[in-house]
Amino acid sequence: MLFFFLIPLWGPLCLLLPPLQTYARFTGAPLKVHKVTNPWQSPSGTLPALRTGHGEVISVPHKIITHLRKEKYNADYDLSARQGADTLAFMSLLEEKLLPVLIHTFWVDTKNYVEVTRKWYAEAMPFPLNFFLPGRMQRQFMERLQLLCGEHGPENEEELEKELYQEARECLTLLSQRLGSQKFFFGDAPASLDAYVFGYLALLLQAKLPSGKLQAHLRGLHNLCAYCTHILSLYFPWDGAEGPPPRQTPVGPETEEEPYRRRNQVLSVLAGLAAMVGYALLSGIVSIQRTTPARAPGTRSLSMAEEDEEE
Repeated sequence: MLFFFLIPLWGPLCLLLPPLQTYARFTGAPLKVHKVTNPWQSPSGTLPALRTGHGEVISVPHKIITHLRKEKYNADYDLSARQGADTLAFMSLLEEKLLPVLIHTFWVDTKNYVEVTRKWYAEAMPFPLNFFLPGRMQRQFMERLQLLCGEHGPENEEELEKELYQEARECLTLLSQRLGSQKFFFGDAPASLDAYVFGYLALLLQAKLPSGKLQAHLRGLHNLCAYCTHILSLYFPWDGAEGPPPRQTPVGPETEEEPYRRRNQVLSVLAGLAAMVGYALLSGIVSIQRTTPARAPGTRSLSMAEEDEEE
């Protein structure tokens, strides 16, 4: 069965995307990857999205992995019960300790967001989406960060940042100690834990960040760096260090198989125009004023003359 996998062209910045692609590479799942720059080109309206051979569309990341496992593409098939428990424990640790710092690094840190994240998205997205989607995504990630760190108030932001980065450094050190000199976390074969760890670490290791507090600590853990390099060379040979080869526009019948293309292009343009007009009206750049039409010269004197004749 062939799976049609829709992913964003700016994949390296999607925090949940690298684990999905890596997991599929580990299991050998037959994915036909289609990279797009407009989320409305997805039948579900979100990215990533998996279209199965039966026409079903799945957009939730963990449900995508569950579906792949049902189709016998299971990276954890040979794990013992204890290794399965370790997988759940370490994945929980990644989400609790490392994910908040990744969100802060790419979406909250002003320097990184302006010079890397927003610039990367704005260059990859088509007009007019590149005007408002990066800002909307930033707000969504900031809301998610608040949910992950709900017990902290906004008044101690500096203390919170210091605590988050300290816990993330401890998490990386623990991962380095657990990996040791092994190729993968459970021996010579990769598992789902490797997919998630690689997804987080490769994102942090490969990006050129002007403010890289956690990045410097990761580069000091040489076994984790070698671990990421090994997975890149083995499962992503087209990805040297920066990204996939240049995207080529498909030619032929494959371009005609996308039934939503023209509709989504029209909708994206209309939505962009509506957003820009609304912003202009709300900000006062454009205003609408009602004026009373001026009377033609002589109208006033003519009406007065008519009143005199009536008298």
